[in-house]
Amino acid sequence: MGLLGTIEGPADLRGLDQEQLRVLAEEVRGFLVDAVCHTGGHLGPNLGVVELTIALHRVFDSPGTPVVFDTGHQSYVHKILTGRQGGFAKLRAAGGLSGYPNRAESVHDLVENSHASTALSYADGLSRARTVTGEGERPVVAVIGDGALTGGLAWEALNNIGASRRRVIVVLNDNGRSYSPTVGGLPRHLRRISDRPTYAELWRRLGGAHGDGSGVEARDDASRSLFADLGFDYLGPVDGHDISALERQLFRAGEHTGPVIVHVRTTKGRGYRPAEDDVSDHMHTVGVIDPQTGATAGPTSTTWTDVFADNLVEIGASRRDVVAVTAAMLGPTGLQRFADRYPGRCVDVGIAEQHAVTSAAGMAMGGLHPVVALYATFANRAFDQELLDVGLHRLPVTLVLDRAGVTGPDGPSHHGMWDLALLGIVPGIRVAAPRDAGTLAEELGEAVDVAGPTALRFPKAKLGAPVPAVRRSAGLDVLREADPTDAGDVLLVSVGALAPDVLGAADMLAAEGVDCTVVDPRWVLPIGDALVDLAAAHRLVVTVEDGIRDSGVGSRLARRVSDAGAETPVVCLGLDTTYLAHGTRADLLREQGLDASGIAAAVLARRDADSEPVGALSGAARPLAVVPRTRTASG
Repeated sequence: MGLLGTIEGPADLRGLDQEQLRVLAEEVRGFLVDAVCHTGGHLGPNLGVVELTIALHRVFDSPGTPVVFDTGHQSYVHKILTGRQGGFAKLRAAGGLSGYPNRAESVHDLVENSHASTALSYADGLSRARTVTGEGERPVVAVIGDGALTGGLAWEALNNIGASRRRVIVVLNDNGRSYSPTVGGLPRHLRRISDRPTYAELWRRLGGAHGDGSGVEARDDASRSLFADLGFDYLGPVDGHDISALERQLFRAGEHTGPVIVHVRTTKGRGYRPAEDDVSDHMHTVGVIDPQTGATAGPTSTTWTDVFADNLVEIGASRRDVVAVTAAMLGPTGLQRFADRYPGRCVDVGIAEQHAVTSAAGMAMGGLHPVVALYATFANRAFDQELLDVGLHRLPVTLVLDRAGVTGPDGPSHHGMWDLALLGIVPGIRVAAPRDAGTLAEELGEAVDVAGPTALRFPKAKLGAPVPAVRRSAGLDVLREADPTDAGDVLLVSVGALAPDVLGAADMLAAEGVDCTVVDPRWVLPIGDALVDLAAAHRLVVTVEDGIRDSGVGSRLARRVSDAGAETPVVCLGLDTTYLAHGTRADLLREQGLDASGIAAAVLARRDADSEPVGALSGAARPLAVVPRTRTASG
């Protein structure tokens, strides 16, 4: 592996000369391309920080001087240089290397952040702690980039750090991007201070009446920036692909006794032609691809996001009041097509979910119907705004939550498993969980017709075949009806995309002599009266959802059934309230007892143990063989 094979930790970098460092950077890029193309992951961001990460680990003695990475997806090079090269064969796979900083993997990973705009607040707290404990002479380093400085939390931290005069070094990785080009006024400001000549350069242009001007380099005219007004010294801009130049500025930053910003200009996707040529997001994140061409390996298929994207464009044609809002994820959330068709009706607010939701509230007050498309995990950040800015005012704002439930390889911070529990306590909100492409289109159309807050959730998963209903009754879709002689026995309540697994469980149960009725509530929150009445008419109800069991759809149905005076037990199958590791969605659902076999086993276990308390069973009690369906949704 050449030089890279000799690097077992940051200390091994410090004996290399500049030519060796250049070779090492090339080897790291080659390693990244080969590894990530075979596993999938965040490629573009890491290709852009190769030299920066090498320089950081040569100048600062991690972990004694902590280096905190914002948007933790840009930490792959950091992992390579801190002894984890061998783990990349199982990057983002169960039991393998995490795609983000992970405290269990290395002492060099101080925090496990992978949501944007958090590193500066961590750094502020760490530096405060060091001051209190008498260790304030050593700096704390925070690396922020990929558009994360557009997030409000980052500016709250800058406001505090700048006034503190504590030793915090903010390394601003300015690549001009998040997924798309960075939005707002900040990019213009960074370009302005980047293009402004330094005093040293002006001195040289004027002939240098007293020497060559090198002694005034620290008085860079660009320091007269908003960062200086906040209390930071400013260094840069520096070429983020010149290790020698990076080291000079980082050493200077380390000598400062107060807060300092090192402005680094980098190119996302650097050194890999397919990434450099990818104008959409410079291969920000990829699946398994051909490392030679960058082409997706194997056939592509229509996704849940694609279906949402096409239907929103169709709605936009007849509803001029419908506008779309994204938080720096125009392409990943499916809004690019809407933006292309209706450019004046699509807003990218940057990495600012809180602002996105409250801005949408203002749009709704002005007569529009905003559709705010977010990953479900990022919507957690805007809960207060959904509760009190949208909900309290009963405003027609629709949240579209992509990647809801178990997402898979990105791990605990990216599983969208909290949304049902959180949104369920917003008074007046209606939440839909489509089970297939047809119901997604149908429920999206219904959502934008509601004169109040709505939400629509769907997973990052294979979009399967249509799941037709036998009939619709009082807003409930009946997917399977039990034999009339067993009609009041077991009711399975399926939430969203788990419908095929629930129907599969019903097939298995039928083979065991237990016939079930399966219903999809469609609008899963709030719990409707028709579902309560239906549940009360059965001997056993089992709800199945890919959100947390605590305060989810099932627990709310159980409370409603109890409040109605019915004694029907409601078993709530869902995700444990814990931080789920990374792995495939299928494997994680299976571990949680949410595949067909696990659902069927839980039903049988409950029927065999009527004395068990309600909701006590959430996993598979015994294995069941998959059997062909004896009765399908279409009969």
